[in-house]
Amino acid sequence: MSAAKVGLLAGIALGFAGFFGGFWAFLLTAVLGAVGLAIGLIADSDTAIAEIFRPRNRT
Repeated sequence: MSAAKVGLLAGIALGFAGFFGGFWAFLLTAVLGAVGLAIGLIADSDTAIAEIFRPRNRT
């Protein structure tokens, strides 16, 4: 699945959560989506948790 389709599905899910559940449901959905994304990135590759949260070097 392409990144555009994943982004579209995430936007739809956040929209439904915000519409039907209010702000807190929207916020909870966004946080759990970010956690799921981090877990998926770790599972798909050899990425360590520290590499996800480490800031990039800007030169």
